[in-house]
Amino acid sequence: MKSLFFSLMFVVTGFGLFAQKIDKAKDLLAKQKLADAKNEINNFLTVEKNQKNAEGWYVKTKIYNALSMDSVNKTPGARDSALTSLKKYVELENQIKDSAKRYVLLTLDNRKPLTDLYAGYSKDAASYYNSGNFVDAFTDFKGSLDVFDFMNKQGWTNNISLDTISVLYAGISAEKASKPDTAAVYYGMIAESKAKGQGYETIYKWLADHYKQKNDIAMSNKYTTLGKEVYPDDPFWLGFEVNMLSEQGTKEELFAKYDEVTKVNPTNHLYFFNYAVELYKTAYNEDSTKRPPNSDELIQKSIDQLTKSIAIDATYPNSHMLLGQIYYNQSVDIIAKNKKIRPTQGAKLKPDQLKAKEDLRALSAKKFDDAIAEFEKVDSELGSKSKLKMEEKQFLKDAYDLLINIYEQRGTTDKASIYTEKFNNVDKTH
Repeated sequence: MKSLFFSLMFVVTGFGLFAQKIDKAKDLLAKQKLADAKNEINNFLTVEKNQKNAEGWYVKTKIYNALSMDSVNKTPGARDSALTSLKKYVELENQIKDSAKRYVLLTLDNRKPLTDLYAGYSKDAASYYNSGNFVDAFTDFKGSLDVFDFMNKQGWTNNISLDTISVLYAGISAEKASKPDTAAVYYGMIAESKAKGQGYETIYKWLADHYKQKNDIAMSNKYTTLGKEVYPDDPFWLGFEVNMLSEQGTKEELFAKYDEVTKVNPTNHLYFFNYAVELYKTAYNEDSTKRPPNSDELIQKSIDQLTKSIAIDATYPNSHMLLGQIYYNQSVDIIAKNKKIRPTQGAKLKPDQLKAKEDLRALSAKKFDDAIAEFEKVDSELGSKSKLKMEEKQFLKDAYDLLINIYEQRGTTDKASIYTEKFNNVDKTH
């Protein structure tokens, strides 16, 4: 009996010391003796058996949270340590079988340590962000999200599964800190939640373009699809898909997309112009042997698109310039074809050959006339302006150069001289 009595007394004494150590740390915290409180609780938790004491971790949470907010005793990483300790506290409390007896200390404090940690991270993040320190801003926005995610897993966020504002600013901070891949992670969380609000459409566009630049077509398409779903009326998506197919897709896919785009946007002359450019790029090569079998069909379709573009906006010089170039090149092709019609050695041209050559001469002249009309419209639109952009100057020079070629070939020297003078004065006049 005697030995048993002493054993029980030792155990009781041990529990008393156990409580006294925690109470001393709590007392020091209450008196704002934070450095001493920190040492006391750390000494307590250094003992292996004490590491299973949930209250010890909870007290450490409160002490380190206080240290993170104290300007005198502020300890680097104190808030992170507080969150780690709180997670340990919850982990130990989760081992209690009776759920009604869990988190008593946290409940009595109305979960204040959690709200303090969240607010602390958010406040510091905003301060760093406003001062232009985006690296530290990102770190603290991430800290606030760690607190939120922890609360969400415990079911303590009132069924709100995403802290949208913190996620947004974590993404912005990462982007401004030149960490685009990290920014994509946070922006992606917003896009995948299908968040919609003023300015949020730029997130979907940023993600689609980010992954396009990384040549991750699957991810780019993913965010393009989400963007179209959330912002179906934004014209950006069709244009982006066209651009994507222009770089990554087949010509058939690109042309099919342009057919869709022009049908959806029948009053936008730029879509028709861009479609015409793609068609002509595919159809035409100076070396006729390198053109696709359906070259003539594609060139005619390009002409049709330019005609529609001009019908919508007759003042757009690019459409006139390209259409003039097409007519000019067609005339050059016809002239080359005409030259190939030759009599057999020692003989004369047959009547049908003579007629064919005459018809081709008339057709080439008609194509040159059509080209002249388009180049003169370029002159009318751009030549009348006092100041031109570099690209516009080049269009105007090209139009004059081709007009000079046509009139010189026809022997119309007066016209050729007029456009030669205009060509030479483009940089001076505009």
